[in-house]
Amino acid sequence: MSVSREQGGGKITVPALLQRKAAADFSTQKITCLTAYDYPTARLLDEAGVEVLLVGDSLGMVVLGYESTIPVTLEEMLHHTRAVRRGTRNALVVADMPYGTYHAEIGESVRNAVRLVKEAGAEAVKIEGGERRLELISRLTEAEIPVMGHVGLTPQSVNALGGFRVQGKTPAAAEQLIRDARAVEAAGAFAIVLEGIPRELAARITQDLRIPTIGIGAGPDCDGQILVLNDLLGLTFHPAPKFARQYARAGELISSAVREYCSDVRRGSFPSENESYHMPQTGGGQRTVNIDVELAD
Repeated sequence: MSVSREQGGGKITVPALLQRKAAADFSTQKITCLTAYDYPTARLLDEAGVEVLLVGDSLGMVVLGYESTIPVTLEEMLHHTRAVRRGTRNALVVADMPYGTYHAEIGESVRNAVRLVKEAGAEAVKIEGGERRLELISRLTEAEIPVMGHVGLTPQSVNALGGFRVQGKTPAAAEQLIRDARAVEAAGAFAIVLEGIPRELAARITQDLRIPTIGIGAGPDCDGQILVLNDLLGLTFHPAPKFARQYARAGELISSAVREYCSDVRRGSFPSENESYHMPQTGGGQRTVNIDVELAD
């Protein structure tokens, strides 16, 4: 039985999250979010009680080996979202719209979002950007596609930002982020990710908005938190960012298990007698293989 069912939980929906914000119910029950990229991890996270699973375009870096999220395609997002959806029962499944799928004509952007919902089973999409995404978020909500916004450090803008740097540290930058967050809410988004911004600014935005804020590198005052699962488990090949608390060393565990397996195979101790199949016993209690092979002259 999963943790969420043991606690009396059920299917997480967009209206339920908005209701919790309206009731100021986050002081003792903040939203739990994690990234997921495949069926087995989605199922494990869902059964553990994680409320929101984000099929993040971070899969480009932690699963596919890209140097950034920019090369991730819509087809790759569709593939991974389908897998996550099959492993999810209770959590809300949100899919990132990858770079280039919502940066041109509005109609095409809406069609791309529809594919994530219709073909892959996403229950919401996430879009990076603030005021400049006002029209798109409005159009998507009109099309009955829930939208999660994302402001602050937006990884798809890494080239424009000059790297992965904390945003909103000057008064002018902070005011712009406040305007961005308000615009995302006004356009109809049901939640917003605040990434890589000062704690004080995140707290101010969280207090101002009527929709939930989900923090990542934004301090503890947001309505919920999200991490990249691979960072949480110690399954990455790069130094974890300051905000990513490591709860396990799964990479070391996997390496140790594989080295032990290789050693057993090389020494001939795997598979053992108990791990092998056998022919049926004969009347004398022996197992033999009698095969007659006729060779042509």
